[in-house]
Amino acid sequence: DKLKTARRESAPFVLHVRSASGDEAQILARAVIDASGTWTSPNPLGASGLPAPGERDLARRLWYGIPDVLGTHHSRYAGKTTLVAGRGASAFNTLIDLVKLAGQEPETRVIWTIRGTLDHRVFGGGEADQLPERGALGQWVRRLVEGGKVQVYEHAGVTRLERAGDRITVYTGERTLGPVDEIVVTAGFRPDLSFLSELRLGLDPALEAPTSLAPLIDPNVHSCGTVRPHGAVELAHPEPDFYIAGMKSYGRAPTFLLLTGYEQVRSIAAALAGDWEAAREVRLVLPETGVCGTSSPSDSGVPCCIPDLEEATPSPLLIGQAATTVLAGARERRRQPGLVTASSGCCNG
Repeated sequence: DKLKTARRESAPFVLHVRSASGDEAQILARAVIDASGTWTSPNPLGASGLPAPGERDLARRLWYGIPDVLGTHHSRYAGKTTLVAGRGASAFNTLIDLVKLAGQEPETRVIWTIRGTLDHRVFGGGEADQLPERGALGQWVRRLVEGGKVQVYEHAGVTRLERAGDRITVYTGERTLGPVDEIVVTAGFRPDLSFLSELRLGLDPALEAPTSLAPLIDPNVHSCGTVRPHGAVELAHPEPDFYIAGMKSYGRAPTFLLLTGYEQVRSIAAALAGDWEAAREVRLVLPETGVCGTSSPSDSGVPCCIPDLEEATPSPLLIGQAATTVLAGARERRRQPGLVTASSGCCNG
């Protein structure tokens, strides 16, 4: 109960859990680490941060994230005109797959819209990126654009969608694009805080990240290579022994790398064990992106799930889905030892 204060620190958490089969149970825990990620909470297409008018009505024609263009979803995109919205690794993977599909199905057309300017920062740091595969991915898309394989529209935040027969007309302010057959939305993710409503959280109003962490990860200032080490101290909330770790700890910031999450959890575990010296001694050196300046942060997901470019076509990677879903978090007065850690997924957990 969020309103209850008396003996709150000595009361265990009670988690309402539902399994994949639909069975429900309650689990008591001394501490909780929410590492559930943001993969299932994609941002909408609308430039305002809310669904654009028409977006909900046309939801069946939109895909949020990275579709399996060359596999399961081949027939959905083959021979069609697809608009990809976003400018990060998720968009890059989708654009590459669609261009490959166009090589098999010549009627396939690819449109790419970004909210800002198509400058060098959009494509990443190239050879200067300390994650070579990440740098190579951006250069691959640069070559596709320069070769005319992808039609790009800058300053194209989507403000409205309208049905045009069996197709979709896309409005970006006064400009009209399309009509198109499909839209892939790679506009990033945001944390789902709904099941934490009974907990006392300390969150930045803009990023929805822990208050002390937010200024360290602000994408207007930082890239994923410039975020300084942080751990349990920065991740703490007014609710004792509750932490958000992984991609969800970054709220709506797109600069997370898995290496950060590993060190976060190590620090939190040390704090819960009472070893605050180890919890505060956070050692983390992140790879630089090779991009000078971060005034145009990515509006898609985090570029950490990038496959070997020498091998398969770039595709999404998701690791470790939980068999259970945490539905709510509150506390009871009964005391019960234990630690519950929610699942995490690549890049977004």
